[in-house]
Amino acid sequence: MSQRIANRLEKLRHLLAEKEIDAILISQPENRYYLSGFWGSAGSLLISQKDAILATDFRYIEQAKIQAPDFSIFRITGEVGEWFPKLIADLTLGKLGFEAGHITFELYRKLTSALSEKQSPLKLIPQEGLVESLRIIKEAEEIELIARAAAIGDKAFEHIESVIRPGMTEKQAAWEIEKFLREHDSQSASFDVIVAAGANAALPHHHPSDQPIREGESIVMDFGARVAGYTSDLTRTICLGSPDDKFKKAYDIVLGAQLAAIAIIKDGMTGKEADSLARTVIKEAGYDEYFGHGLGHGVGLQTHEAPRLSYLSSDVLKSNMVFSIEPGIYLPGWGGVRIEDLVVLEGGKVRVISQARKVAK
Repeated sequence: MSQRIANRLEKLRHLLAEKEIDAILISQPENRYYLSGFWGSAGSLLISQKDAILATDFRYIEQAKIQAPDFSIFRITGEVGEWFPKLIADLTLGKLGFEAGHITFELYRKLTSALSEKQSPLKLIPQEGLVESLRIIKEAEEIELIARAAAIGDKAFEHIESVIRPGMTEKQAAWEIEKFLREHDSQSASFDVIVAAGANAALPHHHPSDQPIREGESIVMDFGARVAGYTSDLTRTICLGSPDDKFKKAYDIVLGAQLAAIAIIKDGMTGKEADSLARTVIKEAGYDEYFGHGLGHGVGLQTHEAPRLSYLSSDVLKSNMVFSIEPGIYLPGWGGVRIEDLVVLEGGKVRVISQARKVAK
């Protein structure tokens, strides 16, 4: 077993012992990959203090053997009521945890029904955020993969700046970005590319449309790359031609808020405290009602994961956490400005990973 996977399983088993759970069923895709290296689209892990089993169907048996060589492979056949009792038959388990945030009620009902039919004494115990609590602290190799994804994103922004023109539609600009990501070693875009121009830029998660891009309006572009499963997230706001005073003011406020957060965020702060650093700048400028989302979010195997940086977050920021810092101002009917970088906490303070320029064009 690779040392990396072995270390992760050891940490998980320690958590299981603390919770007095004999084993856990892992079904969430990113958690499954994190603990085993298996990246198929179907399957579950059953991990106890001595067992590491990957249960999957015929389509992925050979792939599982290659990607998770140190896991025992259990071949799934039939419905869950048939294979689940067989999976646990030879294991001495009293309490089995499951990922409450991922397993549907229908699947939970089928699992409990299967146990009841077999008169099994096994109890299913819901768990939340167990593996995610391990994933929140990134290993050096993970940070490097995220940095590689961010570098592709930086180049994609440089590319779109060189080709975007008035009259190009939001969809065309989004495709230019996605095509560049794919052609420069990204497995995929880490999420649907956002290009929002003019009044659409007031919509934080706007879907690109056939609307032509015009001179003098704000253009928010939000996208990311994926390398070996790890994602990046970058937002830049530009203006073609000469920006008006309204754009300049909004841009300067957002940039000032972001730079303040980058300079002051430190190890031990809560997500709420970090959020307030940028929110205070925007509030003092009179735009607080136009900044309606949190300051940032963790980035890793998922583009949105822990920690959360928002006015509601009690997450404590610690070294080797990777997250975004992305304040914004959104003015209905006019447009918006958002500036987002990925950062990592190192030595108690923020190091910026993203390198794409932030000067409005």
